[in-house]
Amino acid sequence: MAEAVIFLGPPGAGKGTQARRLASEMGFKQLSTGDILRSHVARGSELGRLARPIMDAGKLVPDEIILGLIGEELATMPDPRVIFDGFPRTLAQAEALDKLLSEQNIRLLGVLLVTAPEDELVKRLLGRALQEGRSDDNEQTIRARMVEYLHKTQPLVDYYARTGSLKEINGLGAVDEVYAAIQEALEVKV
Repeated sequence: MAEAVIFLGPPGAGKGTQARRLASEMGFKQLSTGDILRSHVARGSELGRLARPIMDAGKLVPDEIILGLIGEELATMPDPRVIFDGFPRTLAQAEALDKLLSEQNIRLLGVLLVTAPEDELVKRLLGRALQEGRSDDNEQTIRARMVEYLHKTQPLVDYYARTGSLKEINGLGAVDEVYAAIQEALEVKV
């Protein structure tokens, strides 16, 4: 059966780790709009040719192109089982993605909002910055990204809560505990 899961959550909540695990253990393909864009540009597809000058100028690729790329990607899969991590980012993208999933008969299993207290997220991100040698990730920039994330994501959270798709996951605890909560929220077991 064609199915999709959307992961939302602030930086450092662990959504990427959990999305990769769910993809690996349940046979989902993790779709990254950045990876899809780069692939189309590299192949020189029609949409890639449209996106390249926009990307080269450092601008955001318009929703119609992003959604066209996602639609093409889904159309190439015989029985899509996909995870969207980092997409949609806006209310318009969410509404368009819902329409696209409906047109391609892909059932949305849920929108997982992985959360954790801001102080914990800052602590995690500072630790990750040290491990990866990322000097640009200091507490001030991390907290500024949190404010921007909340500002941009709240309309998505509200939208998916209204549709009944939103499932909040506590991102605190061991990786296995968080993963068990995700399985329960999606009503699936590996």
